[in-house]
Amino acid sequence: MNQPVSHEHAHDHGGESHGHAHSCCGGAAAPALVQLSETASASARLSRFRIQAMDCPTEQTLIQDKLGKLAGVEQLEFNLINRVLGVRHTLDGTGDIERAIDSLGMKAEPLKGEGDGAAPVVKKSVWPLALSGVAAIGAEVLHISGMAPEWLVAVFALAAILGCGLGTYKKGWIALKNRNLNINALMSIAVTGAVLIGQWPEAAMVMVLFTLAELIEARSLDRARNAIGGLMQLTPDMATVQQADGQWLEVEVRDVAIGALVRVRPGERIGLDGEVVNGQSSVDQAPITGESLPVEKAAGDKLFAGTINQAGALEYRVGAAAGQSTLARIIKAVEEAQGARAPTQRFVDQFSRIYTPAVFAVALAVALIPPLFMAGAWFDWVYRALVLLVVACPCALVISTPVTIVSGLAAAARKGILIKGGVYLEGGRKLDFLALDKTGTITHGKPVQTDSQVLDTRFEGRAQALAASLAARSDHPVSGAIAQFAKAEGLAMAEVSGFAALAGRGVRGDIDGVTYHLGNHRLVEELGLCSPELEAQLDVLERQGKTVVLLLDRSGPLALFAVADTVKDSSRQAIAELHALGIKTVMLTGDNPHTAQAIAGQVGIDRAEGNLLPADKLHSIEALYAEGHRVGMVGDGINDAPALARAEIGFAMAAAGTDTAIETADVALMDDDLRKIPAFIRLSRQSAAILLQNIVLALGVKAIFLAMTFAGMATLWMAVFADMGVSLLVVFNGLRLLRK
Repeated sequence: MNQPVSHEHAHDHGGESHGHAHSCCGGAAAPALVQLSETASASARLSRFRIQAMDCPTEQTLIQDKLGKLAGVEQLEFNLINRVLGVRHTLDGTGDIERAIDSLGMKAEPLKGEGDGAAPVVKKSVWPLALSGVAAIGAEVLHISGMAPEWLVAVFALAAILGCGLGTYKKGWIALKNRNLNINALMSIAVTGAVLIGQWPEAAMVMVLFTLAELIEARSLDRARNAIGGLMQLTPDMATVQQADGQWLEVEVRDVAIGALVRVRPGERIGLDGEVVNGQSSVDQAPITGESLPVEKAAGDKLFAGTINQAGALEYRVGAAAGQSTLARIIKAVEEAQGARAPTQRFVDQFSRIYTPAVFAVALAVALIPPLFMAGAWFDWVYRALVLLVVACPCALVISTPVTIVSGLAAAARKGILIKGGVYLEGGRKLDFLALDKTGTITHGKPVQTDSQVLDTRFEGRAQALAASLAARSDHPVSGAIAQFAKAEGLAMAEVSGFAALAGRGVRGDIDGVTYHLGNHRLVEELGLCSPELEAQLDVLERQGKTVVLLLDRSGPLALFAVADTVKDSSRQAIAELHALGIKTVMLTGDNPHTAQAIAGQVGIDRAEGNLLPADKLHSIEALYAEGHRVGMVGDGINDAPALARAEIGFAMAAAGTDTAIETADVALMDDDLRKIPAFIRLSRQSAAILLQNIVLALGVKAIFLAMTFAGMATLWMAVFADMGVSLLVVFNGLRLLRK
């Protein structure tokens, strides 16, 4: 027999591994990926099944135990959100697997293709429940009135129980056979016990109320499930693709090849990731990046599947297959995130694993000890034991954390914040120090011309055009900024001859027979054209973190130009919001200390460290830990990899379209807006508050009703209200995050 070897299928961070728990009922939460064999066979293949009945760890545990005994099964992959089971095996067919799952009372439907797709919504008819409710009320009325014989009351009660409770009994029996005390098993025992002691109306009402509460709870949980499943509906089924003969035809998105040319009309959703080839338009990217305003798109710009074309027609070249688009990766990452159990969730799972059997043992003692040893009435104490079983079920406690976590993950995804697991959603509230990279994070990452000053009045009105004519011939970013500024101003470029690049110093060229130089401070000194006055001017600009270049001829400096990587407006607001949340900030950059201090001063960052290599950034994070801080790191997900990995939570900026960022970051921001980090921290704090409220609510209500049970004041139907009522309360409370 195969012995299960559990492995966590989630992003591992800081040496901590996390299992999968999307709980809707009692039972131990198992990991999303379960290794059943020590060695992997080269001939093993993956078969995937849709199992409609598999939506909580109780079913997962039953399936894992059953398939673990099947020779040839090596690995199980559980996707409870979409109710999909992946089985890696060496069997000839899937018949044995399907029969094993059928024996558990579940139906395994083989899936074709790689995408899970959203689980289809199966709406159960409410008529059996409605008729059962009428029968239960009839039994209660007949019993209270005393006008009907007991056998008629029993007939009405049995009709109610059988009408809506057969599913509960079936699940309860399967759970008991597998030694699993879940809510179905406990409810089956309680209702059967009530029938045996002649409490017909109460047994009927308990089963009807339980089934009704289960129905409401399932619909509520579907809201959390659909919040993520709705992402899958963002892409259209068809795309207009150019054929080899030049015609445009409607083709299914999944069949469009990489490199194909696709046309998208105004108002249409974009079906695939790609790059604009022809046309100009504005595109609503909110589904991917969370940006509130449309983004202008022209030739060379990226497009993302699931976004909406607004004004003009666009033609774009497909850059990724449908299953590999940014949106598809987001959906996959969010689904996997639900496999990373948060600390609260792990605590609750461990608590319920001990709590449920303990309660069952206490209920058994309550039923037997007083009648056997204390002359208690059998009827009274068996009844109290049944009430105790129903009240004490940990359903509300177990369900409270995953619903809140899933709601938080979905709410974040809607804002363009991709959180890779509940552990990070919970951990965000603990951060008290945030380290930030500079280029592309705080600044735009593209140098622009910020200052210009004519030093020789003869060149007033001409200096910028002369400098830009030389700069246009160079590929240096600083030269590019000067050329771009002149282009934006509509200045005409002069013809340059005898052009030469001077490595590390600048460029030289002849314009209208005159030799000009455009270069840095070092070039000015080499040409012997520097002066104390010029040194002072350069020093002022360089202390502001700007790079200065000068236009010179043989007589001396004619004009100076300052170039800098400008700060994003959103960065100032983000730092202010972080400070308001009590979080200190430090900037870690490879730029010189002058530039680092200047940029930090502009945005209000507490500390700045310059001239840092990737290893130095890692040491800076270590130093903050040594000071007792809880540290997050913001970077581009690639260059800052060591620091991002060491930080408690690594944030990747501008993750849209970047495979590495989405796959390696703990939290990926789908655009380059730093304000999403304080939004994430606020969401983390709100989630933690709701988690605490749910745990207190679940345990508090149970404590009150347990006391009432021992005092003989609680009835079975009150117990159902206490158990399922609090379950619904914690579900609705968790779903509040979706409205924020």
